[in-house]
Amino acid sequence: MSDRPSAFLEALGYSEEPFGMFYTDTEPESGFVPKEGAAFSSEMEKRGEVDFSALFENWSCVMGHIWLARKKKSAAYFEAGRFGCIGGSFYLGFHKPQLQFIAHYVSTGIPGRLNGERYLPSPEVTRRFFNELSPRPAPARFCVFKPLSLFKENESPEIVTFFARGETMAGLCTLATFVTEDFEVVSSPFGAGCSYIVTWPLHYLKQGRMKAVIGGWDPSDRKFMKTDEMTFSIPYEMYLLFLDRWGESFLLTDTWAGVKKKIARSRKVWGEE
Repeated sequence: MSDRPSAFLEALGYSEEPFGMFYTDTEPESGFVPKEGAAFSSEMEKRGEVDFSALFENWSCVMGHIWLARKKKSAAYFEAGRFGCIGGSFYLGFHKPQLQFIAHYVSTGIPGRLNGERYLPSPEVTRRFFNELSPRPAPARFCVFKPLSLFKENESPEIVTFFARGETMAGLCTLATFVTEDFEVVSSPFGAGCSYIVTWPLHYLKQGRMKAVIGGWDPSDRKFMKTDEMTFSIPYEMYLLFLDRWGESFLLTDTWAGVKKKIARSRKVWGEE
C-alpha cells in the first residue's frame, strides 16, 4: 500500500485494508470462487425446469467468500456460472429477474415445502424490493473483491468497502459528510449482505447520488463478520476525496485521538492485537 492510503488509515485508526470491488473479463490468478452452479432463470422457473436440489447442492455465500479473502488477504470473485447463491447472483448483476421461489424464501416461505426467512412480510413486498433495487447487469464476466493494494495499474475499483465497528464507523460517517458537504450522504437501507457492498452503492450512483452505505444488517450473513462489525461502502470517487481531505478534518483533533484509544481497546478485547 502506498504512503497516501497508509497515512489516512493510520489517522483513522483502521487496521484492516479496505476492499475494492470491480468487474473484469480477466479471471483473477488466484482467489476464493464458488463451485459451478446449476443453470436457472425466471423463464425456467415458470416452465418448472429449475432443479432446486442441484441448485442448492453447491450453495455458498458471497459474504462467506469475502470473509475468507479477508482472512487470507486475497481475492474473492464470482461469475454467472459460479455464483454461490441465487440471491448473490441477482445482487451482483448476473441474472434478473429474481426467482419467485426466492421471493417466498426471503419472506413467508411456502407451506409444507419451504421455511421462509421472514425478513419481509410477504412475497409481494419482496418482489417490490427486487424491482425497486433492480441491480445493474454485470458489465463484465467477473465480479472481483480484493484488498486495494492488490489492484494492478490497469485496474480501478468502483466501490470501496471498510469492515468496521462503532468507533471507526463514527469516523467514516463523519468524514463522508465532511468531504461531500451532504448531510444525508450516509444511507442504510434494507438488503442482503452483498447488496450493501455492491448493489445499493451502484443503485445510488445510477441516480446521480454519491452515497455511503452502511450494511451488515442481514442476519443470515452475520456469521461471516466479526462481532459488532458492520460494512461501510462508498464509491471510489468518495474514497479519493477521503485521501485528499482527511488531513483537514477532525481526524487530527484531540477528540479523535480519544476515540482511537477506544478503537485500540476494542481490538485488544477481541484478541486482534
